[in-house]
Amino acid sequence: MQYALLRRGLTAAIALLTLAVGIGGPPASAAEEPGVAAPHLPRPTGPRAVGSTSLHLTDASRADPWVPEAGARELMVSLWYPTASPHGRRAQYMTPTESELLLREGGITGVPPDVLSTTRTHSTADARPAGPPRRLPLVVLSPGFGKPRATLTSLAEDLASHGYVVAAIDHTYESVATTFPGGRVATCAACEVGHDEAFWKRLVTGRAADVSFVLDELTGEHARWDGARLVDPARIAMAGHSVGGASAVPSMATDPRVRAGMDIDGTTDVPVPDSGLPRPFLFLGRQDQYTPGSGGGAVATWERDWPHLTGWKRWLVVAGAEHASFTDVGLLAEQLGLDIGAELPAARATEIVRSYTRAFLHQHLRHRAQPLLDRPSEDYPQVRFCTLETGSCT
Repeated sequence: MQYALLRRGLTAAIALLTLAVGIGGPPASAAEEPGVAAPHLPRPTGPRAVGSTSLHLTDASRADPWVPEAGARELMVSLWYPTASPHGRRAQYMTPTESELLLREGGITGVPPDVLSTTRTHSTADARPAGPPRRLPLVVLSPGFGKPRATLTSLAEDLASHGYVVAAIDHTYESVATTFPGGRVATCAACEVGHDEAFWKRLVTGRAADVSFVLDELTGEHARWDGARLVDPARIAMAGHSVGGASAVPSMATDPRVRAGMDIDGTTDVPVPDSGLPRPFLFLGRQDQYTPGSGGGAVATWERDWPHLTGWKRWLVVAGAEHASFTDVGLLAEQLGLDIGAELPAARATEIVRSYTRAFLHQHLRHRAQPLLDRPSEDYPQVRFCTLETGSCT
């Protein structure tokens, strides 16, 4: 299964990152060692200061799909949003325990186990949300399989700086580590299950259920977050990386509140319904995996689904990118001068993901025309527009 290969590739990128830190030799924390810069995310590009907080949610209507004996499905969700109070404590990227377990997954020893938890963010922890009531669009983000929600932080912070509320979900027992209040940690039970076709379908349909539950909690009558009063429930989109992006298809098919969807480098194991999906959808992926007409593999699922996307749609590929290029993993590796196999610098890939995601959301949640989505851009020559009919990208 292709996702297994992609997961191994992303793990290898993390291994390279942590190995480089180990070579630097910081005995306690990379952030504390003189002359060793802590990892950091790029600054958001929008005009608004960003706040961040976490929610612990329990869906009493469902047993956990991976560990039924755990009882009701529990989720941790990170929220990023505009704030007028940016002067408090900086939000932590991930916990030291999550860092340790993510590094352990890569089989790396002899490095500071908390190094990823020292990554510098650009949001203020638990800052008060700011904005007009019922006016801010909501974007739900879903990470790749085995990866914490933190790996989408640079995208989330950027969107929040442009006036979006962003909710990134840790799909419990599908990440190497999910930390709950009090320090309890759930590890990746789903990683131990056989990864056949039925597994991936079960995974993405379960994520669709998670997304719908989170929308209930953020837009319902008894919303669990004080800033929910800012969310416009008529302007909701979903985006994700890898299996998180693939999960946008079943989410949109089963929940009409999701008005637009974006799949970032994810094979769609659950197809678009034959009846069609009339809402806006964007594919964004690697050129070497998702160029139409290249035959078989990952691209075959996009080719299958393309005719059934009956609304606005785009198929974009990024030359020189690797799977990890689309997330913070590739970005943090680049800062240490590491080669993760991508020809495209990860900082540039991050800029591309931010720019095209933002344009997609501006156009379809804010109804602002975005020429960036109409044709190739001289500003981003690595991004190519593909058509299934010609089997080519320009």
